[in-house]
Amino acid sequence: MRQRVVRVAVVAALVAVVLLAVPLALAVRSALYADQRDTLERAALAGAVRVSPDYRSGDPVELPAPPAGGHLGLYDPLGRLHAGSGPATADAPVHGAVAGEVVRTRSGGDLVVAVPVSHAEHVIGVVRASSPAAAVRDRVFLTWAALLGVAAVALAVAVLVARRQARTLAEPLEGLSRHCLAVAEGDLGARAVPSSIAEIDQVARTHNEMLHSLSELLRHERDFAANASHQLRTPLAGLQLTLESGLEQDDDARLRPVLAEALTTTRRLHDTVEEVLRLSTSRAMLRPRAADRPLGQVLRATEERWHGQLAQAGRRFEHLARDVPEDLCVPGGPVTEILDILLDNARVHGRGTVRLVVRDLADALAFDVTDEGEVHGSAARLFDRGHSGGGQGAGIGLALASDLATGLGGRLARTGSAPTTFTLLVPIRGDEAVDGTT
Repeated sequence: MRQRVVRVAVVAALVAVVLLAVPLALAVRSALYADQRDTLERAALAGAVRVSPDYRSGDPVELPAPPAGGHLGLYDPLGRLHAGSGPATADAPVHGAVAGEVVRTRSGGDLVVAVPVSHAEHVIGVVRASSPAAAVRDRVFLTWAALLGVAAVALAVAVLVARRQARTLAEPLEGLSRHCLAVAEGDLGARAVPSSIAEIDQVARTHNEMLHSLSELLRHERDFAANASHQLRTPLAGLQLTLESGLEQDDDARLRPVLAEALTTTRRLHDTVEEVLRLSTSRAMLRPRAADRPLGQVLRATEERWHGQLAQAGRRFEHLARDVPEDLCVPGGPVTEILDILLDNARVHGRGTVRLVVRDLADALAFDVTDEGEVHGSAARLFDRGHSGGGQGAGIGLALASDLATGLGGRLARTGSAPTTFTLLVPIRGDEAVDGTT
C-alpha cells in the first residue's frame, strides 16, 4: 500500500508540474524574446529622435550606444550605412522600414528592429538596432534550467510528503491486518488499536464491536455445550453404573439381553456427547484423534447395531473390508458416529440393500455407504446445516458427520447419486497397532 500511495502522489505531482512548467517555460521564452525586441525598439527610437533632416548634407549624427553585444546604425533611403554600426548595405528589415513601418524580425541569426525616420511625411532614413539571438536563447536555457531545478525540488518534496503520508495511512491498516491475523489464529481477545485517521478508526471500532459480539456468541455456545455435556455426563454415568450393576445381579435370562443392549446404547450415547463437546471447543478441528480401535471391532459393532434395525424394515445389511486388515486401528468414536449417521440416512431416506464397503487407499481408508435409492440436487447443499430439501441430508446429521470427518483430517462426500453413495475418507499411518498406540 505504501508504494501505491507514493506512486499516486508522485504521478499527481509530476502531472501538476508538467501542466504548470511547460506553459510557464513557453511563456518565459516568449517574454524574453519580446523583452529583447522591446529593448531594441527603444534603442532605435532613441536614435531616430537624434537624426536631423540635414544629416544627408553633412550634419553629423550622434547615435546612442548600441544594445549590449549588438549594433545600432543609421541608413539612408538608398540603403547605405550613414552612421553607427551594422551591415554596410541595408538588409530586408531596413528595406521594409523604408516603406514607413516599424519592422521587428530576425535576420542572419540576429534580432532586428528597424524604425523609419520621417520628415515632412517622407522617410529620410532608417535606424536599425540588432542583437544576437543566441544571447536571448542562452537566457531562455538558463531560465528553463532554473524551472527544471524548481520542478525537481518540488518532486523531491512531493516524494517525502507522500512517503510520510503513506506511512501514516499504512501503519494503522497494517496493524489492523496483524490484528485480524491474530484473530484468525485463535486469539479472540485481540483488539484493534485506534489511530489518528478517523475513517480507519471507524473500521477498527466496527471490527472490535463485531469481534466482541462473535466472542460473546462463541462463549455462550461453548458454555451451553459444556453445561449440557456436564449435565448429561452425570445421569449417563449413573445410568451406566445402574445397568452394569443390574447385569451383575440379575439372573433373569430374559432381562440380561435387554440390559446389555441398554448398556451398549448408553456407552454409545456417552461417546456421542464427548464427540459433540470436542467439536464445540476451540481449535477442536485441528487436534488429531488417536487411532484407538481395530477396524474389525468397529465393523462388527456397526453390524450388531444396524442389522436388526434394517431387518425389521425388510432390508438387508452387508459389510465388506476389501484387502484391509481387521487389526488396523482407526479413531473409533468419530468413525462410529459418522457411519451411524450415514446408515441412519440410508435407512430413512434410501431403499433396498444397504452396503458398507471399506477400501484401502494406501494412505487412507475409504468407507462407502451405499443403498439402492437415488438422491438429486446439489451435493454441496446436502452437508449444509439445517438443509431440509426433503431428501438425503435433511436436518443436521450430514452436517455433523462432515464436521466429524474434518476433525479427523479426512473428508466426507457424496460420490454417487444413483445408487446413493457416500464416501468417508480417513487418513491412516502404517505404524498403527492393535492396541491403539501410534
